[in-house]
Amino acid sequence: MPDRPQEKQRDSAAGRLSRELIVTTALEQIDTIGAQSLSMRSLAQELGVEAMSLYRYVHGREDLLEGVTSVLMGDLTASFDEEITGHWQGFLQTVAHRVRQIAIDHPRAFPLVATRHPAAPWLRPPLRSVELVELFLDTLIGHGFSDRQAVDTYRSFSSFLLGQLLLESAVRGAEISPLEEPLDEGGADVPERDGETEVDSDAQIVRLRPLLSEDRSDEEFEASLESLLDRLSAELAQ
Repeated sequence: MPDRPQEKQRDSAAGRLSRELIVTTALEQIDTIGAQSLSMRSLAQELGVEAMSLYRYVHGREDLLEGVTSVLMGDLTASFDEEITGHWQGFLQTVAHRVRQIAIDHPRAFPLVATRHPAAPWLRPPLRSVELVELFLDTLIGHGFSDRQAVDTYRSFSSFLLGQLLLESAVRGAEISPLEEPLDEGGADVPERDGETEVDSDAQIVRLRPLLSEDRSDEEFEASLESLLDRLSAELAQ
């Protein structure tokens, strides 16, 4: 019996599948309907294939969301050049504005940056990749920051960005509650592990791991609150 047109169409779609296509299509769906509504079934329907075809490239929904996060943040480090490292303040401004642009362009997907596991347990969203944090620390230390000052700046800068941009994303319609989905679907081995990166033993991020791993949340909260109160007092005094 000859193949029906619908079966031929599915076979053609399956033949062009790739992890990149699946992940970018997932990002497009999240931009439209939000991460809570994304499913392997809806994604397969969008791509015109059977849901099981996707498991050759992604190990269920959790791996898919890791891939989406990698796409969101993957171009950030590559976009930097020598021009923005002329002054540390200019560097921080550029990082902040470029991360914010991601939140503006993809408000419904940006909360994934906060909820997905970072590349290492001592890193913090949204500056969550080894490459970006290494660049961040290296730039500040290169401008005269001590190890402690560089790590403290990374912590406070990350907290500022995350709080501000999650709020902006929520205003633009993002769901910022945790995803209520199983961690994984399917039984295949994970074909890709986005976020896992080999790091040189002499990298700043390895050398400063003890400082990066410290829990200083109480101190950071009080410092941020005091800074806000000082700024408000200065404005009222004008």
